Amino acid sequence: MGLDAASGRIVAATLTDRGVDDASQVAPLLDQISQPVASVTGDGAYDRTGVCASVHERHPDAAVVAPPRRDAVLSDTATTSPTQRDRHIQTITETGRMAWQRTSGYNKRAGVESQVARWKGVLGDTLRFHSDQAQATEVIVGVAVLKRMLDLGRPNSVRVA
Repeated sequence: MGLDAASGRIVAATLTDRGVDDASQVAPLLDQISQPVASVTGDGAYDRTGVCASVHERHPDAAVVAPPRRDAVLSDTATTSPTQRDRHIQTITETGRMAWQRTSGYNKRAGVESQVARWKGVLGDTLRFHSDQAQATEVIVGVAVLKRMLDLGRPNSVRVA
């Protein structure tokens, strides 16, 4: 699921089998987004070269924010031309993982977790249909329902002197 961090709206969704890892779905999710992407944030499973390549191929200026594994090492070019991942590793080494989470924007990932919890609370934690096509349609309808609920549930506040 792809979420706009500013609005909380679902901007991309895909359905996979249990055996498919989430990181392999970055490219299909990004292909659904026509607007520029500022950052892609995911948990440690997204700390992969393929994820960075998929993001930068489609959105060269986008940040990729995924916590490196605890045993992560710097790339060979870290001293001359550090990658985003190298900078993440260096920051974690210098300031600690919690400080990195705050400064990198990693904590925005909580918005996606909230959206998943909202999905499960409103629509249930299992899909009802059995065929792949019907499940894909169920996901599309579920995303539309949550978008509509979000539109109805957010106040449009205006500051009055």
